[in-house]
Amino acid sequence: MHFLDDSLLPENQERLVIQAAPYGPEWLPGDADDLPLTMDEHVQAAVDCYDAGATVLHIHVRELDGHGSKRMSMFNELLGRLREAVPDMVLQIGGSISFAPEDEGADAKWLSYDTRHLLAELTPRPDQVTIAINTSQMNIVEIMSEDDLAGTSIAKPDYYQAYRDMVVEAGPDFYLEHLKRLHANDIQPHFQLATLAQLETVERLIRSGVYTGPLVLNYVAIGGGFAGRHPADLIEFVRRVPDGAVLTIESSMRAVAPMNAVAIALGVHVRVGNEDNLWARKGEPMSSVRQVEQMVRIADALGRDIASGAEAKKIYHLGEYYEDSDQTLARLGMVPNRRPGQRGFMLRDTAR
Repeated sequence: MHFLDDSLLPENQERLVIQAAPYGPEWLPGDADDLPLTMDEHVQAAVDCYDAGATVLHIHVRELDGHGSKRMSMFNELLGRLREAVPDMVLQIGGSISFAPEDEGADAKWLSYDTRHLLAELTPRPDQVTIAINTSQMNIVEIMSEDDLAGTSIAKPDYYQAYRDMVVEAGPDFYLEHLKRLHANDIQPHFQLATLAQLETVERLIRSGVYTGPLVLNYVAIGGGFAGRHPADLIEFVRRVPDGAVLTIESSMRAVAPMNAVAIALGVHVRVGNEDNLWARKGEPMSSVRQVEQMVRIADALGRDIASGAEAKKIYHLGEYYEDSDQTLARLGMVPNRRPGQRGFMLRDTAR
């Protein structure tokens, strides 16, 4: 992304889109006061986050025993109710489904490719499904402190080890088929990326014509194989993202607020919720709703407007796909592919 002299002026920035992730699939009841159990509580969590200022909802479903649901019928039921309760929100299904271990000592792992592909067939369909690119370690506890985990289920040695050793399975066999199925069902992929290598893989998918749609993505700074919290890495990732992309910053625990404050100042977007963070000040619990409200206050202090639901859907370019790689590159503000015999650095085509 390119920054002009006036790019940091809030009147020139896109309205802020706040993603809310209030379903915390890695936590168990008692880890946070606002973890939903019943279907009514799932719906109310969405309504409360929307009323606070969030316009994108990152969705997981929990069974009554507290564990993350793997039943597509539960996702279908929740999607149907959310379409009525929060019709203006962008509904985004978490592509991991449930990575939480079922019992102490069990592995924390993502489900099989076949199961994750079923997310493209949910009814009613979601607006988005998140998608990981390239298999990698996902040690979510690596940069969490003892204070972060104190009193939670993940502080137990067996659960801690399960999350320490977790791996995201997302090789070409997965993402090539998954992108195809999402496109066929008019569901937008929301790319969950953490490294420049993953961003470059997505660029190759675009340049080869495999993916021909808007580039909507999160920079995932949770450590353990994903990005960390170094501000220079964040800035470099923002710099490398195409001008026409829609970028959201995602971090973990008490780093969420400072990372998102940087994001708001830079003109990109933010994600909050109990899936990412449980705390305000050290030792002070903070609900998903309070986290959304905090982002609204920071944005207001900087003079940046908050997107409405309709504006968020427009910013996300929902429902758009492009004819080919050339049109996709142009719409994303990227230089065109090299033509046969063409030498030198590529320039954007201005001849038209």
